[in-house]
Amino acid sequence: MIKKGFLRNFISQGEELPLMTLRDVVMFPKAIIPLLVGRDASIKAIEVALNKFNKKIFLVAQSEPKQEKPSADNIYNFGCVARILQMFRLPDGTIKVLFEGLQRAVVEPGAIDFSKEVPVVFTQTITEKESIKPESEALIRAVHQALDEYGKINNRIAKETILSILNLNQPGSIADAVMPHLKVDFQDKQAVLEQLDPFKRLQMAYAHLQGEIEVFSLEKKIKSRVKKQMEKNQRDYYLTEQLKAIHKEMGRDHDPKAELDHLQQRVQEKAMSDQAREKAMEELKKLRTMPPNAGEYSVLINYIDWILSLPWDELKETEIDIAEATDILDKDHYGLEKPKERILEYLAVQSLVEKMRGPILCLVGPPGVGKTSLAKSVARATGREFIRLSLGGVRDEAEIRGHRRTYVGAMPGKIIQSLKRVETNNPVFCLDEVDKMSTDFRGDPSSALLEVLDPEQNYSFNDHYLDLDYDLSNIFFITTANYLHTIPLPLQDRMEIIKLPGYLETEKTKIAKNYLCPKQLEFHGLKSENVSFSEGSISEIIRQYTREAGVRNLEREIASICRKVAKKLVEQKEDLNKRVQISKTSIPSYLGVPKIRHSEREETPHVGVTNGLAWTQVGGEILLVEVALMPGTGKIEITGKLGDVMQESAKAALSYIRSRSEIFGLKPDFYKEIDIHVHVPEGATPKDGPSAGVTLATSLISALLNLPVQNDVAMTGEITLRGRILPIGGLREKLLAARRASVTKVLIPEGNEKDLEEVPENVLKGLEVIPVKHMDEVLSQALLGTTPEELFCGRENCLPVSAKLIKEEYRQPAQ
Repeated sequence: MIKKGFLRNFISQGEELPLMTLRDVVMFPKAIIPLLVGRDASIKAIEVALNKFNKKIFLVAQSEPKQEKPSADNIYNFGCVARILQMFRLPDGTIKVLFEGLQRAVVEPGAIDFSKEVPVVFTQTITEKESIKPESEALIRAVHQALDEYGKINNRIAKETILSILNLNQPGSIADAVMPHLKVDFQDKQAVLEQLDPFKRLQMAYAHLQGEIEVFSLEKKIKSRVKKQMEKNQRDYYLTEQLKAIHKEMGRDHDPKAELDHLQQRVQEKAMSDQAREKAMEELKKLRTMPPNAGEYSVLINYIDWILSLPWDELKETEIDIAEATDILDKDHYGLEKPKERILEYLAVQSLVEKMRGPILCLVGPPGVGKTSLAKSVARATGREFIRLSLGGVRDEAEIRGHRRTYVGAMPGKIIQSLKRVETNNPVFCLDEVDKMSTDFRGDPSSALLEVLDPEQNYSFNDHYLDLDYDLSNIFFITTANYLHTIPLPLQDRMEIIKLPGYLETEKTKIAKNYLCPKQLEFHGLKSENVSFSEGSISEIIRQYTREAGVRNLEREIASICRKVAKKLVEQKEDLNKRVQISKTSIPSYLGVPKIRHSEREETPHVGVTNGLAWTQVGGEILLVEVALMPGTGKIEITGKLGDVMQESAKAALSYIRSRSEIFGLKPDFYKEIDIHVHVPEGATPKDGPSAGVTLATSLISALLNLPVQNDVAMTGEITLRGRILPIGGLREKLLAARRASVTKVLIPEGNEKDLEEVPENVLKGLEVIPVKHMDEVLSQALLGTTPEELFCGRENCLPVSAKLIKEEYRQPAQ
């Protein structure tokens, strides 16, 4: 209700006028406002005002703007008497009207009859009594200053309008002139309209003006910042917009919100660790507050996609059948009993327990012995996926652990990338060439592998890119290496070392016959019924055309023969079903002259020449040791490109002889008037190792006593200064070399007698293996023309006849 006593001082007169309600708009005196009118009631009110009320109309705001047909309860009491200056009818039926505010007015709510088509109300106009106070003058100046500032930052208000307001000097008039140009809610404008005290009204208007200035200043800063950002990313922005337009034209409209919703659904449905799910949801939350064209947007999308693409709990279920696994391993590889046995042990244990941490096997052996292919066979036998990662030449730690996301183009390490590719978390993972990693300023990859290959740590492997703990304990890791000494000791400690020493000639023959020949025949379009290799031909290829521990070169030579046979059949247009027999004698016609020459024993015994046995990476070899004596001053010459250890063995052998000179019938200073030359033929080949000590000592004693060494005897063993013989390695390969060189008797250290159990029977066939523990036993078995009693009696009449050929001054006189 209107307080009549309060309004009595302001109401001057009243008149009847048609009423028109306004939505979201408040009319002020002295204001000129254009409005679009579309409601029928409002249009009829305007027509009545033009025809009957001298273009005057009462405009009042609705308290509920959405109300289509207002009632007396939802309109304000205070409004404005206005004059219609212009009216234009538009084609769509609406009209555009230009109103001029005249005076404030107030109506009695109960006096409005909305049942009539056009309500006519009695309005009571309000006349203000303006007065200038000192505080009003200060407020007017503040409003003028703020209005001038507002005009500079708001281009939508004309300069003429600002000047016209600045010319006003009454508080109420200034407030009524300012409010229509401010972007404030209509409720705030209605409150200013209803304020009858001019000073308070101007205070309210000044407060709204200051608020608008702050909003415009902030908006200007934001626009400036956005403009700079747009200029910075202008190229990316326009390309992105063009891409969106292209997608839209093609019917593939890109919706960032839909993409994020889809990612969130995938995160919720994906089986992963709680830590990974929490991290993915956290990154999704960041994405929702980030514009799609931001540089970091795609980085976060890629990161979440990596998390979703990893097989956190996807384990491939397999049924373990030991018999089937044994059959697969035997079918794929001949020999290699120890690695096969270890793999079958693992499968047996896994079939008994629910959870077993994956073993870390390290297969060490020369190239071509089947380390990588054995890992593939393990995957077949266990029913798992197979991953191979070559570490040769890797020197960046990030290859293993990945890059941190702060770097441009960051990616996870090879371990995580490989698991994404196979989509399972329990594959057979072969880390090839683990001995060929290197180190530089980018880090030490071998140290990064410690966490991967440690069964006590790899259940929580942390990749730098993911920055999450990932479980690698279900993976069956197999590493391969050619040399063990180049693998750091901490890394060796994490692995179970299994040595693959290389294939014997007999094993190579079997492999070629059963695996390589059928494979190459099929590869070259030939049939096994048409082309056959005899065992003699394969042995000829192995002995005369290859020198290796594995079978790669053997396979190449077999492939070369198959190519020549295929060429011959095609050129001569012969019957493709014609049978071609590859024999030992026909090998040179296919492969040319022999490429490899193996050392052979002497045909007859010689003084100072002994058959030694050496182990090389490509197998065993006969090693001839020659000793020559010449008059001189006690010098010893050692030639044949011998290593430090072998030279030390020669000196130890000579010291042993000098210490037993009396037993051998030699003067204590026999060495002072002679020069000794020790030579090992094939001087271009480096030779080293302690196992030639026995051979060197035998050749020296043979030369000094002028006793020939049996040419069908070979020996190996390390010698001490007391003549004891110590065990050596590579016995299997050395015995094979002795058999190939037609040696009938082999002297080995007694400590190696137990190793004969691991030597195949076909290698021992035709060999007399004699274990010895002292040099005296070696000499009695190797030297010709004397008996052990005569050799070690130390008296003149006990010396053999051949020993009397030694110069008198070299020999110790008989007692």
